[in-house]
Amino acid sequence: MNARARVLEAVRARRRVLVRLGLWSVLEAGQTFLAGYALARALDDGFLGGNTRVGLLWLGTAGLAVGAGAYGTGRVYGVVAALVEPVRDRLVASVVGRGVRKADAGALSGLTQQVEIARDTLAGLVLVSRSFLFTVAGALIGLFSLAPLLLTVVVPPLLTGLCLFVATLRPLARRQEAFLAADEALAEELGTVCPGLRDVTAAGAEARVAATVAESVDAEQRAARALARWSVARVAAPAVGGELPVVLLLATTPWLLRHGVTPGALVGALAYVTQSLLPALQNLVHGLGTSGSRLTVVLRRLAPPAVWGERRPEARSESPRTAGPTPPATPALALTSVAFAYGPASEPVLDGLDLTVPAGSHLAVVGPSGIGKSTLTGLVAGLLEAREGAIRVYGHAVPGAEAAASRVLIPQEAYVHGGTLSENLGLFRRDPVPEAELLAAAEAVGLEPLLRALGGPGGRVDPVALSAGERQLIALTRAYLSPAPLALLDEATCHLDPAAEARAERAFAARPGGTLVVVAHRISSARRADRVLVLDGSRTACGTHDELLRTSALYRDLVDGWTARSTARVR
Repeated sequence: MNARARVLEAVRARRRVLVRLGLWSVLEAGQTFLAGYALARALDDGFLGGNTRVGLLWLGTAGLAVGAGAYGTGRVYGVVAALVEPVRDRLVASVVGRGVRKADAGALSGLTQQVEIARDTLAGLVLVSRSFLFTVAGALIGLFSLAPLLLTVVVPPLLTGLCLFVATLRPLARRQEAFLAADEALAEELGTVCPGLRDVTAAGAEARVAATVAESVDAEQRAARALARWSVARVAAPAVGGELPVVLLLATTPWLLRHGVTPGALVGALAYVTQSLLPALQNLVHGLGTSGSRLTVVLRRLAPPAVWGERRPEARSESPRTAGPTPPATPALALTSVAFAYGPASEPVLDGLDLTVPAGSHLAVVGPSGIGKSTLTGLVAGLLEAREGAIRVYGHAVPGAEAAASRVLIPQEAYVHGGTLSENLGLFRRDPVPEAELLAAAEAVGLEPLLRALGGPGGRVDPVALSAGERQLIALTRAYLSPAPLALLDEATCHLDPAAEARAERAFAARPGGTLVVVAHRISSARRADRVLVLDGSRTACGTHDELLRTSALYRDLVDGWTARSTARVR
């Protein structure tokens, strides 16, 4: 169970505490109700009517309500503590359990800092949300009690401001995440470039490096501008919902007075808006808008959901190959709004595709023939150039030398050249591959029978004499030995039997430090993957095999077609 589910479970288990919270909040809301109502009565029935005693009594009642409200507020804090502390205990249990089970080095930080942030932020959110609900209720009841006509002036802008705020929550959160991602990408880019400035100058690569860095700077600038635009919309919510009613009340004063609204009721309405509704809306906007995002981030870090690309340690085997380590937080592959067409007037094969493949994961790509599966691998491999959007491989932009060094493509028609087998297998390595490493790779991928038939690593290769499946095994083993962590298999096992295909794919999925993207040729490939991407034009879907069987009609059709073909071959 993740941290968010634990929070919800803990809150549901504290229903009695919630009832107490509501009762004390009602007492606190009485202060809001009397703040405007008592003022109106003091003016209309007291001071304006020449009865000072009545006016003072109503003001005294409002003063007593302030004291009662303060008492209620004090009790509210105690109830909120009773509500939040069990949540904190559950989070502590979750962090400790994860630290014990997985030897998580971040557990200490979770206990000493992140749990406390979660507790404090959750308490603040409960207080802000509760205060807004009961304050608005008290103010609206007071307005109705003074003159129902006042609601027609105050409620529409209040609802508009509230809807404006709610509408900005998700888009603003997304743009906050996009800005943070762009900022991290820029920092990573600069961290790579700055230590090598002397080499960049010596190689005459200043313009190339400047263009790459400029791309990251521009990306962060675009993200910052998008965040700023939505931030303006959020700031506008209190103005529309809390300040505009004041203007409308003043502007409609003659009309309200002609329709029976008393001067005291009008002053009371202004008090409700300026002293209750506007502060409550401002607190809600700042509390939920900022603290809500903060709480979400902290909860994710305290008990991160099972990442679909998380490596399976039991499937990893030690290997002498030397793939460069990559930061675990950087996705192996990230596509943002990618569009591609094979001509200016052609319909786009891919249009607005967003995709993130975590490092160490296994993704299968499926879809009808001609839908764009090979186009996708060609774009990632840099063989094709996207018309719109951005593609990054381990944080490096495509096209680019860094991205090229981080991925290897194995196409359907495998390339094999004359020479020795070891020369073919070491094509992507700068230095000769040690024989022990080569033999281990051959065993993992399934090349051993062919290796023995050719007389070992030094055996001569005749590409014409090899079958299509044998050429694919050589290409697969060559890619397995590549230092590139991201492997793209574009139906690269279509000439292998199901058992050989399964062995090869499992080898790549278990490759230390590796990430695998497979254009699936059989249903078994999709079943083996952590995640499946179904390309279907504008209805592209991504999920596990079981999830897509429930949610994607196209995926069910593809599975049925695969099953029917397999059954027919067996018969």
